[in-house]
Amino acid sequence: MTAYLIIQGVLIGFVVAVPVGPLGILCINRALATGALCGLFSGLGVATADALAASIAALGISFVSGFLTEHQIILRLAGGVFLCYLGWQIYRTKPKAAPAPSRVNGLLNAYGTTFFLTFSNPVTIISFIAIYAGWHVPSLQGRYFAAALLTFGVFIGSALWWVGLFIGMTAFRDKFSLDALGWVHRVSGVLIVGFGIAVLLTLSPLKQAFGIQF
Repeated sequence: MTAYLIIQGVLIGFVVAVPVGPLGILCINRALATGALCGLFSGLGVATADALAASIAALGISFVSGFLTEHQIILRLAGGVFLCYLGWQIYRTKPKAAPAPSRVNGLLNAYGTTFFLTFSNPVTIISFIAIYAGWHVPSLQGRYFAAALLTFGVFIGSALWWVGLFIGMTAFRDKFSLDALGWVHRVSGVLIVGFGIAVLLTLSPLKQAFGIQF
């Protein structure tokens, strides 16, 4: 049972990590522009938030999930604005001949921003609840050790994806010229701003103002 929960968690974590969304684009951009280590720490921030959300979903902790649901407008507003800000900063960044050194504060900031953006989104926990239902994961409410094993597996699965991705980014980065990196900044910046705007448009007041139905 122990090995089964870990393996199941690894598979779930990997499946959740693979789709390239705004945070995936952000992490890849950081890996190409600042170095693979910064990109890796950004990816590990996502993996940690995924693991925490997986644990909450498995244990059915109503306080945290209820808090995220009740405050989803504020959280989505903060997340959407922050994505727009990050996208704009990336778009206007001019590539340098050599990447900036990855200091501890810079790595912790890279880790913290992606952790916040991932965990503050209520959809993260909801997606794990849906995955558990589809994969027939039993309720682990009150079974803290079993939930910890599943959570550990989710983190390992998600982290494996990011580690593999940034090993590739390390080898691939040297093939980019400064002009190419400039285009990476512009394209990824526009995409991230677009994701941020999409998040903001999911807010009820904006949906009503623009007549959006989704």
